[in-house]
Amino acid sequence: MTLPDAGSAAFHGVDAQALLAALPDPVALLGPSGQVILNRAAQARVAQYSATGDWMALFQGSSVAPIQDAVQAALRGETRQVTVQVVDTVAPGLLTVAPTAGGALLHLHVARDPLEVALELMDGLGLGMTVQAPDTRILLTNDAAARILGMTREQLLGRDSMDPEWRAVHPDGTDFPGETHPSVQALRSMQVQRDVPMGVYHPGEAAWRWLQVTAIPRRAPGATQPKQVTTVFADVTERQQMQAEVRRSERRFRSLVEATTQVVWNTDPAGSLLPPQPRWEEFTGQTPDEYRGTGWLDAVHPDDRAGAIHDWQVALNTGGLYTTEYRLRRADGTYVPMLTRGVPIIDERGQLLEWLGTNTDLSAIREAEQALKLLNAELEERVQQRTQELAQLTRFSTLLLTAAGESIFGLDARGVTTFANPAAARMLGHSIESMIGQEQHALVHHHHADGRPFPLEDCPIHQTLLDGQTRRVDRDVMWHAQGHAVPVAYVVTPTHDQAGEVNGAVIMVQDITERVRAQTQLQELIDDLERSNQDLEQFAYVASHDLQEPLRTVGSYAELLARRYQGQLDPRADQYLHFMQDAVTRMRSLIQDLLSFARLSRTELNFAPVTLNDLMLAAQQNVQATLDAAGGTLTWDTPDQVWGQGSLLTQLLTNLVSNGLKFQRPGQPAKVHVTSRQEGDMIHVSVRDNGIGIAPEYHARIFEIFQRLHRRETYAGNGMGLAICRKITEHHGGRIWLESAPDQGSTFHLTLPAVPHP
Repeated sequence: MTLPDAGSAAFHGVDAQALLAALPDPVALLGPSGQVILNRAAQARVAQYSATGDWMALFQGSSVAPIQDAVQAALRGETRQVTVQVVDTVAPGLLTVAPTAGGALLHLHVARDPLEVALELMDGLGLGMTVQAPDTRILLTNDAAARILGMTREQLLGRDSMDPEWRAVHPDGTDFPGETHPSVQALRSMQVQRDVPMGVYHPGEAAWRWLQVTAIPRRAPGATQPKQVTTVFADVTERQQMQAEVRRSERRFRSLVEATTQVVWNTDPAGSLLPPQPRWEEFTGQTPDEYRGTGWLDAVHPDDRAGAIHDWQVALNTGGLYTTEYRLRRADGTYVPMLTRGVPIIDERGQLLEWLGTNTDLSAIREAEQALKLLNAELEERVQQRTQELAQLTRFSTLLLTAAGESIFGLDARGVTTFANPAAARMLGHSIESMIGQEQHALVHHHHADGRPFPLEDCPIHQTLLDGQTRRVDRDVMWHAQGHAVPVAYVVTPTHDQAGEVNGAVIMVQDITERVRAQTQLQELIDDLERSNQDLEQFAYVASHDLQEPLRTVGSYAELLARRYQGQLDPRADQYLHFMQDAVTRMRSLIQDLLSFARLSRTELNFAPVTLNDLMLAAQQNVQATLDAAGGTLTWDTPDQVWGQGSLLTQLLTNLVSNGLKFQRPGQPAKVHVTSRQEGDMIHVSVRDNGIGIAPEYHARIFEIFQRLHRRETYAGNGMGLAICRKITEHHGGRIWLESAPDQGSTFHLTLPAVPHP
């Protein structure tokens, strides 16, 4: 903004000195005779660098000449803006030089240092943060650091990591020398020091507090030596106490187990049994040399070893519980049935330390087994809970500082983006610079997934800024810079100022595109499974009823033959035998059709380009005998290619053509005509005949297995052909349907995939 001239009507009657004093930015007034008047902000800032109050002491040497040029232009009546380098900030400043009453007015505006933003962000997250010089002197610190360390910010500024007054220890209680401090190591090695555990004495509480420290060295562009180091630390005292409680619970657990009559053992992470194992030695009589490694298997019954090895390998691969049963040889040579359980012991970092297990005599210790089971479950749950909390804290702090992993946004109380890591920029297609300073909802959260506008007052992020409540959203969308929606899940955590008021929020966002795709695929698989289950149910019904009818016929007449005509034959016996043979024939036909139908579900499809003309030639050969016997005709016009398995498609067309030839009207020779045409990515095939036709109410029923519309004596068959046609069509991703009316013929329509383009 250009300041008005001192003589402007807008400031008529206003004291110029009072106006300068009210401005928060440094301002200098250059009078006609060369005198310089500074406002309070300029005086405070200049005093840090010049004992004489020299205004130019604020600027680096490279900015002096441009400033002088701008002053000369102002004296000529021109207003200019110059980008300058200020000595105490990294960010450039904007200097506005305007003419005024024979002199010049110089107004300096400096962008806010990103370090200040970072310090405030760390305060909101409850993380301590310090910025240290190459000699490890503390240059900047936030309130959280002072609170965690039990000092004021003034006490911390100027102290260095080598100060002997620091009282710090390792987790085992040994001293933590200053030269091994993470900030010192980061400066020396120029490598990030992550998650270093450290205990410090808190003078205000007269107690030790435990920290997890990360030190990140910073180097100026082109420099080989470090410029400074940023140290971030979290207070993990409560977590440390909980871990100690878990370890105490583990010791109590071991004591309880060892006090039982069970055989207790432990192995290394790879599953090797290592001495000493007193309970194992006492029960089996094996020596340490005999059971070391996998020698313990020699005490397992030979018939049970394979199962024990398999279950143990599964547990090692999955990291889950080891549970199995086998017979274990006692020292007196007797084999005792044992229930064996092994529990993986995990440390706070999720690393496998060892396996702890028991062998329980199944013949005597049911009550002790139940108590141990409950105790194992409780211990596993508590260890897993503490491990998860540690992983979440470590992941959040590390990703925030190193800009890796989930996307992270920082907002102020107005919903304006103050921080975004590169992962967030990549996910949404924006640059970090273009996101900072923008209203986050209007930029990336303005519409629902279906395109409906998303009112700001309904936004969970905006609601958190209003009421300070943490919110988790499992399914939502944010909008990419190119205009498409990105499925996301996110957590909104409020940040607070020193007075406890909400001053912003931190948003952790996860791209769930793959999860949404997997859920869609899962639903498709479920739908396929439901259809398969329906077919299976129908198959079971037929198998339990229709297929048993021929067997009952055979059984009944066989019994009559045995009861009445033992050792002799007559016409009646021949009749009974005829019934038996007919029933067996029917049963064989039913079973063959059922097997053909069932094989379709298990057939592995090998798709390739197939020419419909070739398929029709094969189908013609399959029905040639019927054509010759009944005098029917088969014609086709099928110039297209389809993508599928030739053998199944030949069976499909053969079945449809056979139906058209079989169900002919009396006195008229059968005529079947097959055509094809391409419709998008599918080929539409039609099989039309001049037969007896089918009433509309039966159009869906005929595609089900064993559905017949006519007596077997009139038209042969078991009612499986069209069910097989439907199964083959659906296996190829198409569908089949019917157009027909009585005495007007039938047209079967089906779609098959076209050959995909390369």
